[in-house]
Amino acid sequence: MTASGVDSEEHFLTKRGKSTEQVHHDYQPPAGWAAMPVPIAKASTVLFPDTAALHRPRSREAMTYRYGLQGTPSSLTLAARIATLEGATHAVLVPSGLAAVTLTSLTMLKPGDEVLLPDNVYGQNRHVTLGLLSRLGIQHRFYDPLDATAFAAMLTDRTRLVWLEAAGSITLEFPDLLGLLRACRARGITTALDNTWGAGMAFNAFELAPGWGVDLSMQALTKFASGGADVLMGAVCTRDASLHRRLDEMIEYLGYGVGQNDVEAVLRGLPSLPLRYRAQEAVALDLARWMQQQPSVARVLHPALPDSPGHAYWQQVSAEGSSCLFSAVFQPRYSAAQVDAFVDALTCFGIGYSWAGPMSLAVPYDLTHSRSLPLPWTPQEGGTLVRFAIGLEDVEDLRADLAQALARLG
Repeated sequence: MTASGVDSEEHFLTKRGKSTEQVHHDYQPPAGWAAMPVPIAKASTVLFPDTAALHRPRSREAMTYRYGLQGTPSSLTLAARIATLEGATHAVLVPSGLAAVTLTSLTMLKPGDEVLLPDNVYGQNRHVTLGLLSRLGIQHRFYDPLDATAFAAMLTDRTRLVWLEAAGSITLEFPDLLGLLRACRARGITTALDNTWGAGMAFNAFELAPGWGVDLSMQALTKFASGGADVLMGAVCTRDASLHRRLDEMIEYLGYGVGQNDVEAVLRGLPSLPLRYRAQEAVALDLARWMQQQPSVARVLHPALPDSPGHAYWQQVSAEGSSCLFSAVFQPRYSAAQVDAFVDALTCFGIGYSWAGPMSLAVPYDLTHSRSLPLPWTPQEGGTLVRFAIGLEDVEDLRADLAQALARLG
């Protein structure tokens, strides 16, 4: 016995307790395993081979492992695949699409800077800007995404970041991306695109014109990349190594990390993304055209429709990709309560936020307090808006469901 009351080294090597045996088990699986699914590595603690490796500074360029928050083989694989999907060279993963928005703004802005946002921007981006960024002394203004000339006149020496959104949230105007980007490039202003709608499928955000595009592209992987309506995750992509290093540094400050079960779910969804995207956009466009013919509908908003705002700009960058969303503006004679009753009468459409999952969704919106500029229609031209997100149901079932609910409007 030693002075500590345990046996010698022989005891340590041969008589370990049950828990110790499980923690320090010496079995290693044989090499040579290969399978199509990416193996999922879960870890908070990452083991170093020796203290020299422990003390070695982490490289932001190399794929090295130091702690679970900085990535595992699984999450780095997903990041690489998302970068390829977007046409980028770097990608970082964060816990949600909103986290990707917040990460981008906090990385690129400091007190005294100004950020410009399209007036139809995603509501939570507006919320973060009006709340958190304003508290940090960061100024903001909203611009008309269809008027690149007026936008260019708004840019100042304090403008450090411009958010772009294609298509716009809820009302789906497609911006003059090329005109807006030219104005920013002329002044060296960083551009960030919310590319959740395009999902890397509608267009290449980094090649909108020969040799140039946006500086940063973010997605809510919650939507198309996952496809299952069961994951929250976001990504920010870039081709600029210096921007990637800044994003990576901010992630460490914020403590952002992603769960490996969620990584597994998104990796599983990626191979079917093109099939789902094309199927859902085809049904969405079919139903959008059908809704245009309904007398209770004043107008339908969908970038691929010739009379939808920004249609010509959509054609400039994407002759095909048009996602799974469309919005219907009902005739002004129908009250908000009547339109709510229409939504309640739907049976194939769930009532809930998000989109690109297997179930179609419908949500009525009151845009009164979510815009700074006038809407594309007057109160005499249209009333309450309903945004439809098309899932994977049969198109005839969805059409029949819309027809029966419309009939109740009278």
